[in-house]
Amino acid sequence: MSTQRYSVTPHPIETLLTWVKSGEIAIPEIQRPFVWEATKVRNFLDSLYQGYPVGYLIAWRNPTVRLKDGSTSAGKRILIDGQQRVTALMASLLGVEVLTDDYETVQIRIAFNPQEERFEVANPAIRKNVAWIPDVAEVFEPSTSLFHLVAGYCGANPETSQDKIFKVIEKLRGIIHNHVGIIELAEDLDIETVTEIFIRVNSAGSPLSQADFAMSKIAVNTSYGGNLLRKAIDYFCHLAIAPEFLAKIRKGDSAFVESEFFNKMKWIADVNDDIYDPTYTDMLRVAFTSEFGRGKLQDLVALLSGRNFETKQYEDAIAETSFDTLKQGILAFVNKTHFDRITMILRSAGFILSDMIGSQNAINFAYILYLRGRRENVPAAQLEQLVRRWFAMSMLRGRYSGSPESTFDFDIRQIDSRGVVAFAESVIPNEIPDSFWTGMLPQFMDTSSINSPYFRCYQAAQVKLGDKGFLSRDITVTDLLLNRADVHHVYPKQHLKNNGKSRGAYNQIANFVVAQSEINIAIGAKAPEVYFAELADQAAGGAKKYGGITDRENLLANFRMNCIPESMLDGNINDYGNFLEERRRLMSLKTRSWFDSL
Repeated sequence: MSTQRYSVTPHPIETLLTWVKSGEIAIPEIQRPFVWEATKVRNFLDSLYQGYPVGYLIAWRNPTVRLKDGSTSAGKRILIDGQQRVTALMASLLGVEVLTDDYETVQIRIAFNPQEERFEVANPAIRKNVAWIPDVAEVFEPSTSLFHLVAGYCGANPETSQDKIFKVIEKLRGIIHNHVGIIELAEDLDIETVTEIFIRVNSAGSPLSQADFAMSKIAVNTSYGGNLLRKAIDYFCHLAIAPEFLAKIRKGDSAFVESEFFNKMKWIADVNDDIYDPTYTDMLRVAFTSEFGRGKLQDLVALLSGRNFETKQYEDAIAETSFDTLKQGILAFVNKTHFDRITMILRSAGFILSDMIGSQNAINFAYILYLRGRRENVPAAQLEQLVRRWFAMSMLRGRYSGSPESTFDFDIRQIDSRGVVAFAESVIPNEIPDSFWTGMLPQFMDTSSINSPYFRCYQAAQVKLGDKGFLSRDITVTDLLLNRADVHHVYPKQHLKNNGKSRGAYNQIANFVVAQSEINIAIGAKAPEVYFAELADQAAGGAKKYGGITDRENLLANFRMNCIPESMLDGNINDYGNFLEERRRLMSLKTRSWFDSL
């Protein structure tokens, strides 16, 4: 008995493109940014021209769902593997614009030299060179006459053979008759199996994520407004990064402008703040987890298909309810009050720059916690404090860095059964007991990664506690970070290199302070015993060499702010290893003071 769960049928590229244009096969045009470089498109066309195989495409027909009147409806096919290749074909052969990773709409123009039978990415030099057809899309235009095209080319290149050029252009035009194999997955496969298949076949390519799959499901749905919902998700992410896109939406998508979404999300274009620029994955995670009480996006794919988890059947009523619930989650996500509040909470914890955060999923769950707390009518001040502390705990413990979906799923189910406040207040002290600050955190800080969450939280602590920069009388760490100041080595890098220390040793985070560049330059490569002696002299009325602090009391206060052992001002310059150990202890205690203040 065969266990084959698919059929394989070759189809001409021309047929495939016709299906995409007609909607027979669904490829959401905005759903997944085009990630191929133009040179990869060039190589792809060359493979087709040479008659080389270009791999299979994989399509899956949406499950047949039971409608309310008892009848059934077969779903559209979704292209689950091959979106980038088909988009490359549409961009290069049909001249369709594509959306890049940077949310820019671009046209990919591939040029062709019929004499050399060579493809190249079009550029100004090629466009001026008559030996090239600057855009192959011209060859595939239905209105293009092959005879006129060849005659025009040979007129500009009189040394060429019209017969030879005609044959070459005919061969080029013939690539749309090349066959591509389409693997169609059996429609009775469940979501989990389809997911497993596309993960396996994509292991060497640009793999689709569960969020991509969910976006495909949303985009191809016209019955319950999925196509409009997909635009709301994508446009919000787009506007957060590129506010100027608002004018394009107004000009080019009047249906969306008139929808209920536009006025509720257009405010994001006026926000000059990158502390939380969500991707569509982030939006789906937050909206789905907060509204459905589940953390695994494959469950969202199943629910949008109408899956009844008890009967294993697909029901139209469940699909309708799921789309409506997801829509409520997206509207809650883009709500200006909610979004402003979550970014305010992050800032109030000291995280004033996006690169101080590192874990997008920690923000995502903090937002989920906030939205659930609002739904449970937790008083605003209590909820803000709870979310702040949860976010800080998530950062310090890397709660969502390993298997975020499983942790999201566990946490949201606990919240469902126990409530936001009871759950958070039981987890936080368990994750961060008193011993964390004196035992675990100093050990975690034994790292040279400036992107470690422990250093980021330490910097947030300095911001929150209003610390001044190292040796600064007036300039705060906040000012310095906002002005992208560099970190400075307390034991200068060159001094340590001269003493044989490795990069991993001299770049320990416990050797870093945030300092003004002029102070950094003044210290240079001096040994710490030299410049700390000069600092002691400066504090006793001597020459002012480093910053504007001229008395001992203020200098010691600055040391405390920056977790520098006070004894160093008296000439007790530790061995470098001992210095790092002592400073990690002090940095951990400062981080504790910060956490307690949240």
